[in-house]
Amino acid sequence: MPELNYKPHGEVLKTFLRSNKFFRGLRGPVGSGKSVACCIEVFKRALQQEPDRSGKRKSRWAVIRNTNPQLKTTTIKTWLDWFPEQEFGNFAWSVPYTHHIHVGDIELEVIFLALDRPEDVKKLLSLELTGIWINEARELPKSIIDACTMRVGRFPSMKDGGPSWYGVIADTNAPEEDHWWAVMAGDVPVPEHLSREEALMLVKPDDWEFFTQPSAMLEKKNSKGELESYENNPKCENKANLTDKYYLNIIKGKTKGWIDVYVMNKLGSIEEGKPVYPSWNEATHLSKEPLEHLNNTIFIGIDFGLTPAAVFGQKLVDGRWLILHELVCFDMGITRFSELLKTEIAKKFRGQDIEIYGDPAGDFRAQTDESTPFQILRSQGLKAVPAPSNDVALRTEAVEAALNRMVDGKAGFLLNYSCINLKKGFNGGYHYRRLQTSGDRYDEKPMKNRYSHVHDALQYLMLGAGEGRSLMAGRSTQPTVAKTRSWNIFDNKTRKKSIWQSRKGF
Repeated sequence: MPELNYKPHGEVLKTFLRSNKFFRGLRGPVGSGKSVACCIEVFKRALQQEPDRSGKRKSRWAVIRNTNPQLKTTTIKTWLDWFPEQEFGNFAWSVPYTHHIHVGDIELEVIFLALDRPEDVKKLLSLELTGIWINEARELPKSIIDACTMRVGRFPSMKDGGPSWYGVIADTNAPEEDHWWAVMAGDVPVPEHLSREEALMLVKPDDWEFFTQPSAMLEKKNSKGELESYENNPKCENKANLTDKYYLNIIKGKTKGWIDVYVMNKLGSIEEGKPVYPSWNEATHLSKEPLEHLNNTIFIGIDFGLTPAAVFGQKLVDGRWLILHELVCFDMGITRFSELLKTEIAKKFRGQDIEIYGDPAGDFRAQTDESTPFQILRSQGLKAVPAPSNDVALRTEAVEAALNRMVDGKAGFLLNYSCINLKKGFNGGYHYRRLQTSGDRYDEKPMKNRYSHVHDALQYLMLGAGEGRSLMAGRSTQPTVAKTRSWNIFDNKTRKKSIWQSRKGF
């Protein structure tokens, strides 16, 4: 048998390789030895397979990556670095890529699949496998993981003795905060907007285990808690296989978001483009503890469409803003969303005065329905009105003004740490798209994506509640509604004063 010298450099890597759990996930920085450990795990399980009646240790694995280019240039390259063809057998470069290993009494078949083609997904669903290795699992939905768990434990067949061990292994860089991996690993709570059935799908089974490696570097901060630089983490894993300056070199010219994900092993996302709010500072504007609402008006901003969103906030007497809660839905119509919104208000803000402001475009009837979104909301007892303006520049300036405000040494804008989508949008998910031209040029309007809807809702909240009135002075844009009333949707009594009359200076 060819000589194979491997030693895991790090306690997390060692613990991962010792585990016999049905599903094992390994999360770590770039260069931390995750993929190599998974390669070794596949071959180790082939060695541990009990021989059949012919004396052969037979096993069959699938290795999965989300796209074909990444599969060929990254996953297969790493595999062949450790199991070269000249020593372990020929590699078939026709789809599906397959490595047949026949060394000693081992007969190992490894099938490499990219799931960016429908035929490859069908191929996965028809395979009889011993195990599956999912490379860079953050790129795949939970449905694919569930499909993988159904295909393992089926080779060799029970008449040939069955598999000595079977299961799924996965590695990944840090995923986003609302990713299935982060929820099942216990890094973040189950999102509140999920139904009971959806939430149960994210409960970690007893035979699943997640392993998290240490960050590759440590942050160096000054006396004010501000980040100044980075230094190598002495607890970093796999450093014996890296140069001393590996991480110091790769972080040069990178954004903090990139460093957080790929080097610090922190949950997050990497977005390309120019952030809409340059004044946002997570250390200043994000709460470190849950924000509690006070006994005064709750302002709600709503963005309509098939990805509706609502943001809940309060303005304190000193002018500071507390953004308390977000409700983000996907593929949902306004009727279902209005029911969900009313339930959310009853659960979190019962007894409070409520003022709701939505996208002014929602006051127009759709061609297929005589009802407007505002009329549908009112049918649920939600007395919403259009925000004063739909001018994108005005809306973003209203939020930016609050971000720039300091009141008695405190931030004038504080976001509840549970508002994951808003936070990710502030951190770059909500951005101006870079134009395909020479130089740094960007689109004039924020890019429409999964974060733009909840940030539109925040902007409607801020404008409706009176932010930006100085910005509106002198503009031709006029409030869409001149007078309305403030009410508690759980109380039939309404105030006599209109919203606009009771708000001085607007």
